[in-house]
Amino acid sequence: MRDCYLGVDIGSISTKGVIIDDRNKIISSAYIWTEGNPIEAVRKLINILKKRMPRGYKVKGIGTTGSARKLIGLMLGANSVKNEITAHAVGTMAFHPDVRTILEIGGQDSKIILIKNGIITNYAMNTLCAAGTGAFLSSQAKRLGIDVEDFGEFALKSKNPVKIAARCTVFAESDLVHKAQVGYPKEDIIAGLCKSVVINYLNNVGKGKKIESPIVFQGGVSKNVGVIKYFKEVLGCDVIVDDNGHLMGAIGAAILSRKNKTGEEYELQTKNIKFETKGFECGGCANNCELLRIYKNGKLIDSWGSKCGKY
Repeated sequence: MRDCYLGVDIGSISTKGVIIDDRNKIISSAYIWTEGNPIEAVRKLINILKKRMPRGYKVKGIGTTGSARKLIGLMLGANSVKNEITAHAVGTMAFHPDVRTILEIGGQDSKIILIKNGIITNYAMNTLCAAGTGAFLSSQAKRLGIDVEDFGEFALKSKNPVKIAARCTVFAESDLVHKAQVGYPKEDIIAGLCKSVVINYLNNVGKGKKIESPIVFQGGVSKNVGVIKYFKEVLGCDVIVDDNGHLMGAIGAAILSRKNKTGEEYELQTKNIKFETKGFECGGCANNCELLRIYKNGKLIDSWGSKCGKY
C-alpha cells in the first residue's frame, strides 16, 4: 500500500479536492459547486474522489483550506488547516519553485502573493467587491446570452475592445448595457470586460505591489483565455497558467497535510457522519457574542465566536 494525501479547498462558489502521492502527483481530483452548503458539497466531493482513486493507496493526511476550512477540518478530522495564502503559495511552489508573483482570481474573491527565495514577502486579498471575479463574469455572460466557458474565445475575436468601468459591479453592468444598446459588437464588449478585469485587479489587489516574473496566474478565471491575453498585454511579460491552477489551493493543502502527518490512517467515510451546526446568542455579558456550536454525531466538538472564552 502506498501513502497518499487529501487536500480540500472549500470556497463560497466552488469546492475543490485532490489526492496526491508522495511525489505530488495527482491521483484523483474533483471540482464541484458549493451551492451554499459546504458540508454536503464535501460529502459529494469525497465520494467522487474515492471513485476516481486507484487501488493500492491509503490516506495518511487530510488538509483543508478556503473560507470553510475550519468547519470542514473538524468534519474530516484534518491534521492540517491552513489559510488560502499559505496553501496557494505552497501548491504553486511545488510545481513552479522560482515563482515570484501569484495572481489568483476565484469565484468571489481575488488575491496576490509575492514570493522571494521561497518565502512569502507580501500579499493582498479582495473580498469586499465581486467586480472582476468569476461570479461577476458569469453574471455578465448570462446577460449577454453566452456560456461563460466561451467568454475568452469571444474576446480573442475582438480587434477593438470597448472600455468598461469595472471598478464596481453596478457601474460595470450599467456600462455593459449601454454599450450593447448603442450597437457595439458582442466580441468587443466581452473583450472590454476581460481587459477591465485585469485593470481592476492590478489597480485594486495589486496596488502598490511590485509584480515580478515568473508570474503564475491561477483560480477559476485563469481558464479564460481573454483575461490571460490582457494580463500579458498590460504587464508586458509572460504569464504562466498551470493546467491544474484551479486546484492549486487543494494541492497546497494536501502537501501541508503530508508535512504534518502523524502516521494516522484516514478512512474517507462521510456517509454515517451526522454533522450539524447550531447558532445562538450568549447574553451572559455585554458582548452578546454570536456563537456557533459544532456537533458531530450529536456530540459537541467545538464552539466558535466567544470573545471572553466562556465557550
